[in-house]
Amino acid sequence: MSPPLVLVSHTLCPYVQRVAIVLAEKGLAFERRDIDLAHKPDWFTRISPLGKTPVLLVNGEPVFESAAICEFLDETVGPRLHPNVALERARHRAWMAFGSSLLSSIGAFYNAKDTEGLTAQAAQIRLHLQQLEAALGAGPYFGGDRFSLVDVVFGPVFRYFDVFDTLQDFGFFEGLIRVPAWRGRGGARPARGGGPAAPGTPVGGGFFSGPGGVPPPRGAPPDLFVSLHADAFFTPRPQ
Repeated sequence: MSPPLVLVSHTLCPYVQRVAIVLAEKGLAFERRDIDLAHKPDWFTRISPLGKTPVLLVNGEPVFESAAICEFLDETVGPRLHPNVALERARHRAWMAFGSSLLSSIGAFYNAKDTEGLTAQAAQIRLHLQQLEAALGAGPYFGGDRFSLVDVVFGPVFRYFDVFDTLQDFGFFEGLIRVPAWRGRGGARPARGGGPAAPGTPVGGGFFSGPGGVPPPRGAPPDLFVSLHADAFFTPRPQ
């Protein structure tokens, strides 16, 4: 008999991690089923029209796209993570989309093919973080005292910076106060705690791709192999 909830996943997908965090915050047991996106099984293409992860199977019925899945879980299982006031919910949804835009810039950064591309994407990431700094209040979370779906979205985002910090200081958070504090508070939550990284998984296919790639700036070694294995993003609570 299949479990009520099955999270169809790829090990390096930060959008999967959003759903996993929500499931943990809700205290929901689930089965995680990883697939190889380079060799998608037929059953997966039938349930994921866009050919992407995550997909959540709810009693066998598929729901695809991380935002839709997170919203479904929040509407059907307490405690609620979205604000009760409609205008605040709309604002939170907008900043969730902003988090996806930041993820795209991060992907372009670690896949940069040359110094010029890396510098351009680093500047874009920096701009995003400055915009976040202006939007954040006193905290401790994005919406104040309550942990929300915006915090969920940025959990996997900030784990990329955990990896970048092991390489060198790119100056992403220089002069910022609220964003680094928010990053630290989110990382302390059990649902976003990370396990040890599995060695040998390369980041990207460009600047950080290892021997033969573009030499990293500011004295960093050229052989930059680090792990972004899913377990480094999310360790589920015991059920």
